[in-house]
Amino acid sequence: MREHALVERGATVLVAVSGGADSMALLHVLSLLRRERAFGLFAHGVDHTLRSEATTELDLAEEFARSLDVPFSRTRVAVARGGNLQARARALRWEALHDAAGRCGAGRIATGHHADDRAETMLMRIIRGTRAGGLAVLPPRDGDRIRPLLKARRADVDAHVRRHRIPHCHDPSNDDPRFLRVRVRLEILPALERLNPRVVEHMYALADELDVLNERRARSASNGLTSSNDAREDDLDLGVPEARPTRPTTRTRSGRSQRQSRQVRS
Repeated sequence: MREHALVERGATVLVAVSGGADSMALLHVLSLLRRERAFGLFAHGVDHTLRSEATTELDLAEEFARSLDVPFSRTRVAVARGGNLQARARALRWEALHDAAGRCGAGRIATGHHADDRAETMLMRIIRGTRAGGLAVLPPRDGDRIRPLLKARRADVDAHVRRHRIPHCHDPSNDDPRFLRVRVRLEILPALERLNPRVVEHMYALADELDVLNERRARSASNGLTSSNDAREDDLDLGVPEARPTRPTTRTRSGRSQRQSRQVRS
């Protein structure tokens, strides 16, 4: 939290809690840090009314928050069934979280994203198609959104939950292969880790680097300071449309054929 100045002394943080392991671990960690770092802490849960279990899960989250002396509130939103369900649910969830933050005077909204979430999101964007700048996903701080657990691996979060016996629920949709993220989590990322156990670490570093480049380009554009050198560097790293690919193989073969013809003639 110090590295990215996620929470200033005297600030107020609203932590988004669903009842799942990640958000409950985050709530626990922030409750331990709030006095040392001198910040206020509130918790809020959003019921999307898509699963009957959601009410019970938020009941558990509220009970845990109360045990930590953290005020808890919740919002119910109606997400209509249909296409792009997760995106529409996410938009309503953030609208509810911003409303809740405004009511309690919180300038930061903390979510339980970790390093595995970041790697999964990068892979999803690659699969769906994106430019290089689009891979700068889930930065530690994004406006009023902060991700204090971002450097932790999923295994680290699970270990914290077991060590402190933190109550939590399991959302069955996290195992549903109809969702792309689930297939990335269960199939693609494990396959990549078998090739290189540090692949999540490498993807994290790449996302950080691209985020810095995105910010630098945005500052340069706003200040009208983008030089030709800056533009070329951004073109290389931030996915400006590339020129049509050449055909080196064809040229190589052509060159080889010409050399062979000269040798035959000689």
